[in-house]
Amino acid sequence: MSEPWYDPNMWSWVPGTAVGVAGGLWGSLLGTLAPRGKGKGLIRASYVVLMVSGIALLAAGAYAAATGQPWGIWYGLLLPGIITLAVVGPLGWVAGRAYRHAEERKMRAQEFEG
Repeated sequence: MSEPWYDPNMWSWVPGTAVGVAGGLWGSLLGTLAPRGKGKGLIRASYVVLMVSGIALLAAGAYAAATGQPWGIWYGLLLPGIITLAVVGPLGWVAGRAYRHAEERKMRAQEFEG
């Protein structure tokens, strides 16, 4: 077993908490802005950031497990990466669909006005 990267008893909660807070904020923004057709660039950019961080956490956790890091280190990295990809990943499709529906509603409203 190699030297631990950090003290898992003190710091293993940080990646999961950070991803959970970021995912919760992103989800609330998505639920608020997408039905109105607003903030499309912000939602897409933050989606990419969340997905890249999920992939990075997954890769770091897999590398930590492969190099013999203690359970608290690799598990604390691997689990938030898997959860991010499993939860936020499919919500990208939901966001796209919500923005399409908002655009369709806007176009229908313009038809009735004109």
